[in-house]
Amino acid sequence: MQQSDFPELTRRSLRRINRARYKAREELKDQDKDWTKNKYYETFDNLLPPVNDTCLRLDAREVSFEKFRNEFELPRKPVIFTHLMDDWKAQEKWTLKKLAKKYRNQTFKVGEDFKGNSVKMKMKYYVQYVKYNKDDSPLYIFDGNYGDHRKKCQLLEDYKVPEYFGKDDLFQLVGEKRRPPYRWVVIGPTRSGTSVHIDPLGTHAWNSVISGYKRWILFPTHTPRYLLKQKLPDSEAVTWFKYVHPQTKDPNWPANCQPMEVLQGPGETMFVPGGWWHAVLNVTNTIAVTQNYVSAANFPSSWHKTVRGRPKLSKKWLEELKVHRPELAEATKTVDLTKPTPEQSDSSSGSSTSSSSSSSSSESERSSCLRRSLKRSRRSRRRSRDSSRAAREKDHSQREETKEANKKYESSGSGSEERVQIYKTRSQRDREYHNKNVDNKQRVRNEDIAQRNIKFSSRQGSEFSNARSSSSDSCPGYRRRGSGRASTK
Repeated sequence: MQQSDFPELTRRSLRRINRARYKAREELKDQDKDWTKNKYYETFDNLLPPVNDTCLRLDAREVSFEKFRNEFELPRKPVIFTHLMDDWKAQEKWTLKKLAKKYRNQTFKVGEDFKGNSVKMKMKYYVQYVKYNKDDSPLYIFDGNYGDHRKKCQLLEDYKVPEYFGKDDLFQLVGEKRRPPYRWVVIGPTRSGTSVHIDPLGTHAWNSVISGYKRWILFPTHTPRYLLKQKLPDSEAVTWFKYVHPQTKDPNWPANCQPMEVLQGPGETMFVPGGWWHAVLNVTNTIAVTQNYVSAANFPSSWHKTVRGRPKLSKKWLEELKVHRPELAEATKTVDLTKPTPEQSDSSSGSSTSSSSSSSSSESERSSCLRRSLKRSRRSRRRSRDSSRAAREKDHSQREETKEANKKYESSGSGSEERVQIYKTRSQRDREYHNKNVDNKQRVRNEDIAQRNIKFSSRQGSEFSNARSSSSDSCPGYRRRGSGRASTK
């Protein structure tokens, strides 16, 4: 983003915005042009076909918890609830203008760099970015640490977890510090979103939209991975929708893998069952909140994936289950960990239903690169520790030998001169070895220099003497060494 293109923004705002853009997408060679090379901000309205919304919508005031569990959670069917957030304060407080005023100097995560570190931006700069950006795939606030911040934690007061999803959240048993990341505030401009993925650890998810519209596409868990994870120019959500989404309309697309399309609007809450592939694209500027959870309905598959992926967490989880939910602790014995679960898992997926727009493939490359660098650093530290330990052991052995020799001479009645001589002998041992090597190297170097000088003198001796004699004849003022003052005519 250049100052000439956005005169409304100050230079300070542009610097902060561009710094976050460059860190989040380091793979772009020309940072000023590659962000807008496809001109999606001009063609986005005609880029995708109209949404064929086939998702069932229910009034939350007429659906009980038992009905939700038996008809949707256990059979793993997506559904949209309305009137589930009528009493939320976020309906009025969560606008771009009010958020920029209340949290203007608070930083929110907008992506990750190549090393996996969070890229953050202050809310006052991000709101300006949302208003003026023309990027093909803009930065996307996806912050999961707001609950631990002294200022941002006030966002928790503006909404409450619906009873359908918070009544039986089993990961609460391990505590807030131990449980995996599970809640996020999601704010994104048009064309932002996440590519196709599966939520981790077999968790269910819910997503409530405060303002704006989201376009969803969901695939059953048995959909082959190769159909959805294809090689594309990049791994942004808008690119996936442009190239892969049209393939789902092809007659050759498998009949048992037909997707479900959804256009989620303000005031609607989307339930995404665990194991379902899904991709999300923001059609307009959107503000939402999302959360992942585990209940008794998806506990067997989540336990299977947690034991294999997070073994330390599974041990603590089992201890708490034995105390609070003994029937589920007994059910863990019937889970066969040697066989895969019916639900697929996406090892490179994001952390939630609406993850950041960074690619799954780039995330896996970053993690592998980070693991390799950590291994190299551990090996170097181990070698330095070993060498330091060996040096300390050598010094200790020399001191012990010196002490024993001194005791021997003291018992024999020898004087201090002999003890001093022992210290000199011990200290000179390494020095003599070093000096010997240095002398040998210097001797070889001197011999080489002497041989080169002999060759040079033998080759140039006659020419040099002739040049000197000729110069004495041609130069009247030339004086030979040892002769008197040259006479001039």
